Amino acid sequence: MLQLSFSAGCKSGCTIFGCCIFAVAPSYGKETAGCAGRLFYRDGVIRSGRWEGRKIGMSGKTREEAWELVKEYNKEPFHRQHALTVEGCMRYFARTLGYGAEEDFWGLVGLLHDLDYEKFPEQHCRKEAEILKEKGWDDKLIHAVASHGWPRCSDVEPTLEMEKVLYTVDELSGLIGAAALMRPSRSVQDMEVKSLKKKFKDKHFAAGCSRDVIEQGAAMLGWDMNKVFQESILAMRSCEESVRKAMEAEG
Repeated sequence: MLQLSFSAGCKSGCTIFGCCIFAVAPSYGKETAGCAGRLFYRDGVIRSGRWEGRKIGMSGKTREEAWELVKEYNKEPFHRQHALTVEGCMRYFARTLGYGAEEDFWGLVGLLHDLDYEKFPEQHCRKEAEILKEKGWDDKLIHAVASHGWPRCSDVEPTLEMEKVLYTVDELSGLIGAAALMRPSRSVQDMEVKSLKKKFKDKHFAAGCSRDVIEQGAAMLGWDMNKVFQESILAMRSCEESVRKAMEAEG
């Protein structure tokens, strides 16, 4: 649970709720200097004090709203599962790369990244930016989401480490998922890097997962391919069960 500062008189760029002002740093979740007092927030909602239940950050949007939006624009179970998988992977990388305070934001970016793909494949990234803007989502989230299509269907280049991770994991999670289904266990839990390497080198396997994009993402991050494979496998292990349960709950 994150701890945020607040003050009724703070002038350091705080967000106003009624007569009170809550400090939200631009990086989502860090304290703003000069504010006094404490309150706790998780998943974009204040969880303690007199303002419990109020939304904060990401333009007041919650994970639940993001998921409903995904379901509105994506009816195919595969696309919903992919959204949940990338969300889980992004949350894993936020934790392991030292961005734990921004884990919710990284997760939302992963969940929403392919929002428009099922209905508007020819306008991918551009259309979702329009949808998210129209529905009041934060510009930083919109930039991050759109950046994963660069330069194929978006002119928004990944610049933040979070955006580079999304760029890489989006394609690689699809390849790992396809490879897992070929295993006796049908799971990523017992998958090893050497097995994934073989599938990666076989250009006919899961051909829709661009090896060029994955390699370009690795280069952006400054990681060798072994690290990309290992960390992405671990990321998918971390969320495999929760994704399965979420999909079962959807029927």
